[in-house]
Amino acid sequence: MLTVNHTRPTGPAGRVSRVETLMLGTAWRDFGYVRVHTDEGLSGIGEITHPYRGAEVCALTESLAGRHLLGADPFDTEEIWLRLYQGDFLRGGDLGGIALSGLDQALHDLMGKALGVPVYRLTGGACRDTVRVYANGWYNGERDPETFAAKARETLAKGYSALKFDPFGPGLHELERAELRRSVDLVAAVREAVGPDTDLFIEGHARFAMPTAARLLRELEPFDIGWFEEPMPWTHIERYRELRQRAAFPISGGEHFHNRYEYKQLFATEAVDIVQPDLSMAGGFTEIRKIAATADTHGMLVAPHNSNSPLCTTASAHAALGIPNLKILETFDSLLEDHVFAALRGTLPVENGHLPLPTAPGLGVELADEVFAEHPPTHRFWNMFSEGWEKRNRT
Repeated sequence: MLTVNHTRPTGPAGRVSRVETLMLGTAWRDFGYVRVHTDEGLSGIGEITHPYRGAEVCALTESLAGRHLLGADPFDTEEIWLRLYQGDFLRGGDLGGIALSGLDQALHDLMGKALGVPVYRLTGGACRDTVRVYANGWYNGERDPETFAAKARETLAKGYSALKFDPFGPGLHELERAELRRSVDLVAAVREAVGPDTDLFIEGHARFAMPTAARLLRELEPFDIGWFEEPMPWTHIERYRELRQRAAFPISGGEHFHNRYEYKQLFATEAVDIVQPDLSMAGGFTEIRKIAATADTHGMLVAPHNSNSPLCTTASAHAALGIPNLKILETFDSLLEDHVFAALRGTLPVENGHLPLPTAPGLGVELADEVFAEHPPTHRFWNMFSEGWEKRNRT
């Protein structure tokens, strides 16, 4: 099972003949991509962005392909997923999870192109006509109520009806009293600015100890938030259920888990109300459907995490269309420079806070190599435990 089978009839995409990786520099982070070629002249792409270890993920992706993907039929996605994961002893983790996810996306892109249909047609079809998205990254500026309120209004003017932000600034485990008051004031200012009909989601970035997380539940209750995301580190996953029982609003999380096996404890402990798998971290199309289905058996909704490029946004829309228990999808697209969209030709546009139904074969996106050459990796790093992290190295 764990070796490439060359004796089966070859599917319409042919067999994998070459795999390459590319990186694109931006003012925020470096975006990573994989492109898989077949002997029939087709190519499929996937996203392999890691916030800080892009070169390492690219190297792993290429070595995985050399060991397990060359000569494979792209339509054998289940076997290929198992071959990459079990055959390479990945055993989870971020580097392996991202590499596997990107390769799986690329295989689905190849299948769609070979058959002449959008990827969502291969992953359950459509349960809806559009995918609702929320904006993140819009608050990259001075951390004061007036600035946050103004930026929130600007983002709503672009058509969004849902926003997420981290109001808490730097810190780990606890917040000083003045910092806590400042954080709550930011939430209050944004809620007042956007009115009662806008969904607000609050990000905790998995960094508070239980007493601080519990205090924040009380402080955030007046603002009618849609969820409190990752209030505690996942090293304390057994305490999430206790926190949920205290909360007057949903608790969400799961972006840091990279496959169904890592998700087992989250489901077993009923840690969250809303799960947030990332298509470029949690195993690609092959795996995210399993995670969403398991969430459904626990009465949980799915709000996919997506802090990556517009390619992941587009690919996530394909996945989200077929998830019956979908809530909403994340996007940072409004944060990005024009050259990112020039490098990724054919990504779905955000229109009035929604992504439209895709029509092009595969993912519908092609990489413009000449734009990549003009914007090499920048190797930026933003430390969210230091003052001013929310600016994300932008001036």
